[in-house]
Amino acid sequence: MKAVVLTAPNRLALDEIATPSRATGEVLVRVTHTGVCGTDLKIYDGSIPAAYPLVMGHEIAGEVVEAGNGGVRPGDRVVIDPILYCGVCFQCRAGQTNLCPNGMLLGRDVNGGFAEYISVPASHVFRLPDTVDSRTAPLIQVMTTCLHAQRLTKLFAGESVVVMGLGVSGQLMVQLAKVRGASPVIGVSRSASKGDLARKLGADLTLVSGERTAEAVLEATDGRGADLVIESTGVPASVADAITLARTGGRLLLFGIITATEAALPFYQLYFKELAVINGRAAKGEDFLGCINLLERGIVRLEPLVSHVMPLEKLKTVIGMLGPGSDQRLKVILDHS
Repeated sequence: MKAVVLTAPNRLALDEIATPSRATGEVLVRVTHTGVCGTDLKIYDGSIPAAYPLVMGHEIAGEVVEAGNGGVRPGDRVVIDPILYCGVCFQCRAGQTNLCPNGMLLGRDVNGGFAEYISVPASHVFRLPDTVDSRTAPLIQVMTTCLHAQRLTKLFAGESVVVMGLGVSGQLMVQLAKVRGASPVIGVSRSASKGDLARKLGADLTLVSGERTAEAVLEATDGRGADLVIESTGVPASVADAITLARTGGRLLLFGIITATEAALPFYQLYFKELAVINGRAAKGEDFLGCINLLERGIVRLEPLVSHVMPLEKLKTVIGMLGPGSDQRLKVILDHS
């Protein structure tokens, strides 16, 4: 089968490799669309170690080719949960499969979706409703991580939420906060255009990050600060800002992945405000079911988050688009047809 293979850091090649065979309990899927994200960039440049050769890609949608006795049949359109887990360790038995110490990620630890076919456990495929287009379906994987993170913190109707960073994840965080009844939902971004999109998707107010951000948040929250601040940029300085924007007794949800080992934070504020700090990692199967339900009901929109659709063969070009740059780029989808 055709696949884009990472042979060493910064080295991709379109190649022919063996089509995976379906093992007992697995489903063989013809991949139709994949999303490309920052994790792929870090695997590509070697920031995240990997064994080569490797087929990357963990945001995967496709069509079932072969299935056993599971809940899907050949021809079904599906999205794939890329988090593999052992099922027998303490975390798995406690229902925390996303934290399995023996777990693996498709496209990082084993071959992923930047290929024609992939074989995965039947427990990891979820049938897509007719209302979800295959082109946008890879975004469900991103949405599951947002839903999983929000499920870790309480949020009562009428509480205020600030979402810092309005990339794809931030836009999904805005929509999910609105679904949960938050008001006002305030988006903060360096990009005015992404703020415009967030308002179209339900944000009550958007701010261009800067000196007046804290003042504007206070004005919008009756002088208290936000009940919940969701940090989705993964920049340490943004965590410091999040501490400032939260109300006394509020909560911080650290969603953006931060790889820095040192940062300057207002620790006394963190103490003095008695802030609860929560972070989310990956997602679980139940999050796929929850997201698909929301999409089927039309409560969350994915289409506006797709800015580019390109052929699989252009993966290297797409990875070059992932760094700092275009104000207009959101999710790039690879079409495998």
